[in-house]
Amino acid sequence: MIAHLQNNENWENIIMCGIAGVCQWSGVPADRPALQRMIDSLAHRGPDGEGLYIDGPVALGHRRLAIIDPSQGQQPMLSSDGSVAVSFNGEIYNYMELRQQLKGQGCTFHTDSDTEVILHAYQAWGEQCLTRFNGMWALAIWDARERKLFLSRDRTGEKPLFYSERDGELLFASEPKALFAYGYPAELDHEQLEIYLVLGYVPAPYSFFKGIRKLEAGQYMQVTEEGVSQHRYWEFPQIPDSEMRTDRHNILEEFSSLLNDSVRLRMRSDVPFGAFLSGGLDSSSIVALMRRHSDDVNTFTIGFEERAFDERGPARLVARKFGTNHHERVIGVDSFDEALVRTLQIYDEPFGDSSAIPSAHVCQYAADHVKMVLTGDGGDEVLSGYSAYQAEKLGGLYYKIPSFLRCAVEGTLSAGASITRGGLHYQLQRLSGVLKATGFSFQDRLMVKSAWADMTFLDEILQDRKNIRPVADYLDEVFRTCTFTDPFYKLMYFHFRILLPERMLTKVDRVSMSSSLECRAPFLDHRLVELMAGVSRDVKMPGLQRKYLLRASTGKLLPKEILNAPKKGFVPPLRAWLNEDMIGKYTDADDMHRYGLNSEALMRFARLNGAGKHDLGHFLWIVLLLLQWKGDAAGAKLQ
Repeated sequence: MIAHLQNNENWENIIMCGIAGVCQWSGVPADRPALQRMIDSLAHRGPDGEGLYIDGPVALGHRRLAIIDPSQGQQPMLSSDGSVAVSFNGEIYNYMELRQQLKGQGCTFHTDSDTEVILHAYQAWGEQCLTRFNGMWALAIWDARERKLFLSRDRTGEKPLFYSERDGELLFASEPKALFAYGYPAELDHEQLEIYLVLGYVPAPYSFFKGIRKLEAGQYMQVTEEGVSQHRYWEFPQIPDSEMRTDRHNILEEFSSLLNDSVRLRMRSDVPFGAFLSGGLDSSSIVALMRRHSDDVNTFTIGFEERAFDERGPARLVARKFGTNHHERVIGVDSFDEALVRTLQIYDEPFGDSSAIPSAHVCQYAADHVKMVLTGDGGDEVLSGYSAYQAEKLGGLYYKIPSFLRCAVEGTLSAGASITRGGLHYQLQRLSGVLKATGFSFQDRLMVKSAWADMTFLDEILQDRKNIRPVADYLDEVFRTCTFTDPFYKLMYFHFRILLPERMLTKVDRVSMSSSLECRAPFLDHRLVELMAGVSRDVKMPGLQRKYLLRASTGKLLPKEILNAPKKGFVPPLRAWLNEDMIGKYTDADDMHRYGLNSEALMRFARLNGAGKHDLGHFLWIVLLLLQWKGDAAGAKLQ
């Protein structure tokens, strides 16, 4: 029999998982009430069921989602002899295939859950079991025989794992609020302030909290009485430029086959499921492939009252084309107060990706109908589809133009921006900035592209840089291990190493967990990631054509309007929402002073944004979240 301890079951609500735990070698028994507080704080990730396991120096806690085998698979799960225990958040999509392989090696199974597959896989292959998993996960395994705690995070970072070490005690959890519930202080680390203001988030291994770290994607940690060690079991492949694949026909066939298989694997579920449909190329392609495997697909779209940001029209075209059960909802500025409160509560630390606002709405909406969705997340990273890749290819050619001609072009764009309004005004501003940055070093260009406002605005608002780490120093650290020389591939490295796990997937995990929904991303199948990492930029992007391989495969199934549509980000119209009155409503001079920020500069930026002279909506949102953060054991709260 598989053993379980203190599991409370309620299968009426199927919600996402969360894990938490403690490891201490002092000989003092684990604090059961403190561990209970930790897992209670994660109830939103899984009020479906909970479990506690304590063995000597280790205590494991779990909140459960039942997507696979709802009637069994409770956690923490123990091996038959009680020597190994696992607490796991995520899904192993190839668990059926691994189950058969392990059965062939003599393993006996008592459930149909992927959790038991992890348990036997660890016993059979040790740490190397991670390389056999196709999925997303954050997991904790206690090996009683070796007296070792084993923690791991999936390859691309779809699932989070926070930890802290204090006085010989290691705490870990899916979210910081569980560490706070245990008694760890929620104190912002001002050293990370510039990194936050530029990027809008604080990447692993750091967090915005003193003493709290994030396990990086593709890593595992071992905790023994001798100490803590970290190891990398998966690296984003860095193929020499000269060895990048150019056999376009074979690549196209492999890509098409793998994407279809990835969708098939991620549709394994014992509960109702659907898909997010933005009307863009990535999500539309996922829906098209889902219809190959099911006649019953639900799709969900969020629209905005502001037409320039609304994608309901393209989404409807795709829904009609593939006969999905389509659902849509509109949000407007009246939702701003709610969005601010909810964003602060969901993320614990300030997190400035404003697309979390519509993402939270679409997750909440979808959760009223289904328990799991497939998404187009990762498509831009896998296919090198961001406009920044076009800029890198174009910039290399542009910088070869004589300087006097470049000055004339940039002057013309600036002049055009000064006499236009609306979308064209902002487009000319952005294009002018991109062209001016072509003469910078790659890391300086990256900083310009990553920042939500011109760096001169940052200089104005950040008055006191004492004890604050420069974002340039952080980028030096990131690229210390990058072997690419071509800027196109350097950008790809940054996106997989930092942007994808620490911004995009962080956003998806928290908003989906808060809404009782599991999100699965077929583009992030590690087989696809590894294939595309070795494909030449000229195959990925012939000339300046974005996402050629997707257009030439699944894209052929889509309405032409989708293929020809310009790329839109899934973001709210903050430049229309945030003005001087709105910023004044939520900020005061004391909050500004607390972080060493210039309140006069902030109000000037709000006036510029409100007047339509600069698109500073996202930057204002980032600052607003910081100023409104009120940390305590219950999480962030709005004044």
